[in-house]
Amino acid sequence: GKNEYDLLVIGGGSGGLACAKEAAQFGRKVAVLDYVEPSPQGTKWGLGGTCVNVGCIPKKLMHQAALLGSALKDAQHYGWNIAQPVHHTWSLMAQAVQNYVKSLNWGHRVQLQDKKVKYFNMKGSFSDPYTIRGLTKAGKETIVTAENIVIATGGRPKYPTHIAGALEYGITSDDLFWLKKSPGKTLTPFVFNVSLECAGFLTGIGLDTTVMMRSIPLRGFDQQMASLVTEHMESYGTKFLKRCFPTKVEKLESNRLQVTWKNTDLGTEETDSFDTVMWAVGRAPDTETLNLETVGVKTNSETGKIVVDASEATSVPHIYAIGDITEGRPELTPTAIAAGKLLAQRLFGQSSELMDYDSVPTTVFTPLEYGCVGLSEEMAVRCYGSDNIEVYHAYYKPLEFTVAERDATQCYMKVVCLREREQRILGLHFIGPNAGEVIQGFALGIKCGATYPQLMKTIGIHPTCAEEITKLHITKRSGLDATVTGC
Repeated sequence: GKNEYDLLVIGGGSGGLACAKEAAQFGRKVAVLDYVEPSPQGTKWGLGGTCVNVGCIPKKLMHQAALLGSALKDAQHYGWNIAQPVHHTWSLMAQAVQNYVKSLNWGHRVQLQDKKVKYFNMKGSFSDPYTIRGLTKAGKETIVTAENIVIATGGRPKYPTHIAGALEYGITSDDLFWLKKSPGKTLTPFVFNVSLECAGFLTGIGLDTTVMMRSIPLRGFDQQMASLVTEHMESYGTKFLKRCFPTKVEKLESNRLQVTWKNTDLGTEETDSFDTVMWAVGRAPDTETLNLETVGVKTNSETGKIVVDASEATSVPHIYAIGDITEGRPELTPTAIAAGKLLAQRLFGQSSELMDYDSVPTTVFTPLEYGCVGLSEEMAVRCYGSDNIEVYHAYYKPLEFTVAERDATQCYMKVVCLREREQRILGLHFIGPNAGEVIQGFALGIKCGATYPQLMKTIGIHPTCAEEITKLHITKRSGLDATVTGC
């Protein structure tokens, strides 16, 4: 029989929505299936995926709340009379953030309607390679067929189910942003960027916050930068339990949570009680209900992610996958959006352009932000050898920190270059205020193959933090002091 839709997208997150809307621009008949399975703690949300509901958007807004707290302290040095002590009200912030997120959910529904994309609020699973069985919350079934199917269901936070009490008493980032009342004294075990970001803003709004890390922070990022980020967080008030791992969580009569952990350095067992335990042990692809094995869509047996080629095609010719659910792709909203648009253009717009996943910029929104684009120093050394790498670096002090007498010990930047001939820039790393804004601009240059001499010919904007990148001249190899002095 004739397929009902030219394109069916399973998953209404950033990548799925971008793909569906782009396909509709070509006059194709398009549908989106989206369903949010409530978290183990019962949290649920609307259309828009992780980024809008439980990721980038609420995280950045809560990060901003913490930055404003720091600005209140600075303000007194700049002559502002601020009555002490200042106090933060979680419920006011949470309500404002949640209201904004709900407005985005509504906006996505309106956009789909405007572009004539059919929206099904249903959980989808494959019946055969061209047929999806959709189930509503009430159990009503709808059968949808399509010539092309895109899987864009993303991932959900994992629970460490081997730890007693973890699932019963812990929350994840899926829940934190939707809490009506303050999480209070919080423990976040395991150090992924989301745990550091959340711990950072919780500390910033005045909550007693502890991060437990078994090994290295920010795995996959430049480790020198990761250490500086955690050092700054410690000086800022976040507590760190290093080389420790939790073994059980118990609920006390007071409703507080008692956590027991092992300290691997001392070989001891320790306990403390918290109001909230937020797990950040990584994310698992949301594929369980899709029935992929029935239609032969190959997944990586270790990660559970869908294996795709350079054109986002799975092992089944007309079935594609984009975003966090795909193997070997960065788990980032902008890459999912770009991949979704390009896929729709190849399917329906006579395009052959593939998504380029090289030199993707990103930022970790910790109290002192860390932005980067390109290779970490470790990866550059691994790829080219330490003798073929030149690293230019500097410790600098943002002008804003001077009057406020803020510590700038961890404000640092480095450019990782090839040593030979034109000294092409392989990676740029920046820790400091507005790191995302700084890196976004330089990302264009690096995408265009910028070299160190070209960077030196770039005129800085004075007096900014970003300007310091255009003045980098001390190499790590030289062993000279890399502290910027003077104007």
